Amino acid sequence: MANIKEIARIAGVSVTTVSRVLNNHPYVSKDKRAAVLDTIEQLNYTRNMNAVHLITGRTGAVAVILPFINFFYFSIVMDGLAHEALLAQYRLILCQTNYSPEEELKVLEMLRNKEIDGVVIVSTALQPEVIEEYTAYGPIVTCQNSGERRFSSVYIEHYAAFRHGLQYLIGKGYRKIGYCEGRQNGSSSSIRQSAFREFLAENKLPFQEAWMIYDCMTEEHGAAAARSLLEMRERPDAVIVSGDHVAAGLIIESRKHGLRIPEDLAVMGFDNQPIGRLLEITTIDNQLYEMGASAFRIIHEQIRGDSTLPVYRKLAYRIIERSTV
Repeated sequence: MANIKEIARIAGVSVTTVSRVLNNHPYVSKDKRAAVLDTIEQLNYTRNMNAVHLITGRTGAVAVILPFINFFYFSIVMDGLAHEALLAQYRLILCQTNYSPEEELKVLEMLRNKEIDGVVIVSTALQPEVIEEYTAYGPIVTCQNSGERRFSSVYIEHYAAFRHGLQYLIGKGYRKIGYCEGRQNGSSSSIRQSAFREFLAENKLPFQEAWMIYDCMTEEHGAAAARSLLEMRERPDAVIVSGDHVAAGLIIESRKHGLRIPEDLAVMGFDNQPIGRLLEITTIDNQLYEMGASAFRIIHEQIRGDSTLPVYRKLAYRIIERSTV
């Protein structure tokens, strides 16, 4: 198998020149670069990337832990991550885990084994204490608030954002408010549920357990939630939904059964997803794209050694007023 010494000998250049061409260094003359590239093609030379990684101490790859690839929430975060990774000429290794702690640990073991340079965790089933143990092997950034830890995080304050949404609804005159949530026991879900229950109690608004609908993660789940509401003897006059795609399913199914939106049922979404813009859904914009982009910028800085301390970046949120409230 050819090596760079043989390439240098045949091309009539130094080993340093060959190395510069392989690493796309700008300070090589056109003639020498052409001679090296021609020789590489003749010898069918392939770089030993394991050796390159040993020399540089980097793999040029970051793993991304996410439970599902096909959910809009995660795809928008991934869009921001992928854009910044492309600018930095880094590869992303997508690791779908289905919220399996065992699968998530496998990815963190890749960091321990130096197979990757860092890990971005979009959503996880692992406890923060477990994630912290792996910061000894490389940088980790999560896209949720875990408090001040040895790893970085980019997040919005779900508690404050949900209270803001609820305040907006009662400002519009709604008093009977329902709630559609994704994972009942997820970390962000639990925070939103606390915000919901406490806000209703503080404002002396009616609370009914039947108006709390869980496991709403797809458009079909939103449609099923609408059917559940239609079967209720007394139903809410407004619903806050943790995902615009779920809200879309709820709205479309409600309209099929003759409900007017927002006259008979107001709907507020969450995430500001493309489908929300198409259906004119009033929503809470939690900057998912910027969350992904910011997460990659942080981890890239830490991989390069520009920053060693953990970063805790809180993103702003805002209500986007449209026609469903």
